Amino acid sequence: MSVADVIAIVLISAGCFFFLAGTVGLLRLPDLFSRLHALTKADNLGLGLVAAGMAIYMANPWAALKLFFIWIFTLLASSTACYLISRFAREQAGVTANSGKEDER
Repeated sequence: MSVADVIAIVLISAGCFFFLAGTVGLLRLPDLFSRLHALTKADNLGLGLVAAGMAIYMANPWAALKLFFIWIFTLLASSTACYLISRFAREQAGVTANSGKEDER
């Protein structure tokens, strides 16, 4: 087992840990916004670590580039989906951008 294999295993294991942490956050946190935050942040980091580990393991620059673009597109898609879901939830609850804040003028 080479050093690159050990690094790849460590990265993939860390990515799986963050996937697990995001799942636990989804199941344990109390409200929608906390769940979205935990899931989006942890899963994006987990996917990045798994993709980095796979890129090192495969040792092919084209495959690494494909994994990088998959990670970037997933980052963009999950952030956009999280924003849209939270905005829809806020609109359904009747929360405005300034609710809860006192106007000090």
